[in-house]
Amino acid sequence: MSNIAIITARGGSKRIPRKNIRPFLGKPIIAYVIDAALQSGLFDEVMVSTDDEEIAAIARQYGASVPFLRTTETADDYATTADVLTEVLQQYEQKNQLFIFACCLYPTAPFITAALLQRAFSTLTEKQFDTVYPVQQFSFPIQRAVLLRDAKVQWFQPEHALTRSQDLEPAYHDAGQFYFVNTSTFQTNQRLITDNSGGIVISEMEAHDIDNETDWQIAEMKFNKTQE
Repeated sequence: MSNIAIITARGGSKRIPRKNIRPFLGKPIIAYVIDAALQSGLFDEVMVSTDDEEIAAIARQYGASVPFLRTTETADDYATTADVLTEVLQQYEQKNQLFIFACCLYPTAPFITAALLQRAFSTLTEKQFDTVYPVQQFSFPIQRAVLLRDAKVQWFQPEHALTRSQDLEPAYHDAGQFYFVNTSTFQTNQRLITDNSGGIVISEMEAHDIDNETDWQIAEMKFNKTQE
């Protein structure tokens, strides 16, 4: 199989302090992601990339590996997710551990499930995509979006001003949960999203972006609802 799950959990969260290990309905939010990766049965290695000893300890407590800490170069505010993945894969290569596929998971995405990861992996391999990640449909047609400038409303796409909503093609956005990649392709182009990326559609109840306290509360309410 030769797959690795890489959970990116930097210690320096600004908007929500200690966000990656903050209790979410009773246990550290990162624990949900670790558990999903382990339960999926897809990975030879489930590891957490972090620069923080407390995060590392909690990750190990819930079954993940933390064989090394991040370097200062990938722990600052300017390092990209691709930078982090590249560093991790290079560290494993130095130990003669190579992986055909890698999955980058965000630690504050508790809605990730083993079944969703399995679905993404099947799509990645069957369709021979470079990358596969979850997407959600916009609740309102983006073709009928408007600009607001000095209180004046302007259409983004005036040609659709009178188009019926049901006649417009649905649009989707990145759900912000994970990216399943072909490691060889990723290491060549250093991009998580390419012209040969695929998406798996999930509902609005299967993800929630957490950037502030209100987001956190809504995410907990949604998660509770999904468990009923």
